[in-house]
Amino acid sequence: MSLLTASEKAGPEKAGPEQAVPERAAGEGSESVIRLEDVAVRYRVPRERMRTFKEYAIRALQRRVSHEEFWALRGVSLEVKPEEVFGIIGRNGAGKSTLLRVVAGVLKPSRGRVWVRGRVAPLLELGAGFHPELTGRENVLLNGALLGYGKNEMLRHFEEIVEFAEIGDFIDAPLRTYSTGMVARLGFAVATAIRPEILIVDEVLSVGDTPFQEKCSARINEFRAQGTSILLVAHSLPTIRDMCDRALWLAHGEVQALGNAQAVARQYEESF
Repeated sequence: MSLLTASEKAGPEKAGPEQAVPERAAGEGSESVIRLEDVAVRYRVPRERMRTFKEYAIRALQRRVSHEEFWALRGVSLEVKPEEVFGIIGRNGAGKSTLLRVVAGVLKPSRGRVWVRGRVAPLLELGAGFHPELTGRENVLLNGALLGYGKNEMLRHFEEIVEFAEIGDFIDAPLRTYSTGMVARLGFAVATAIRPEILIVDEVLSVGDTPFQEKCSARINEFRAQGTSILLVAHSLPTIRDMCDRALWLAHGEVQALGNAQAVARQYEESF
């Protein structure tokens, strides 16, 4: 089995996060399914607001663009074990979603190393990749393909997806006719139709009404019982306390506390 690693050397300067070149390496004898070592993500943001890309390109060619550095993450190290539910807490802008995107492979770190072992299902933004003019049925196949699942694989799970999402006859209606909650429910149902080895969850337990939130929690707990490791971001401290084994508290991109979920949640609560 191979692990995804990121080089410690940052790539060329760009508007956005610095890019590190990924490489494939064999993972031998590691007990962790996720491991981060001294991970940092740096953004370079123009000092002046540019209204269009054309304006930015012209100024860049004229060397008239100056940038500020913004560190979304700095020096983050952690490990997630098999079958563990690992929580991440912190205020808005703390770097929680950036950390999940690094683990999911959406962002490459500016510095540090990332190892991920196993098939990953990232629930970062439910409904991302859906097309508003396609029907729910067509979007199930489209979103499944974006998640790396084959057409036949999605067709085998299709009825289960529709039933879980509680879409009913709307499955053959264009997605633009769906409510925001319906889109999110369908996105969750597609992303969790097939059990992954690693599930990355970004604030999706607030999807829909209370009964549907309970269904989401029950499915996540079912995955956990079957051996899935879960990386979970939540603002709800009761969720962290009830569902997580360990937790990480982030503030301004830096680790404030790491350890037992109850203890970390208490430290975070006392910081207010």
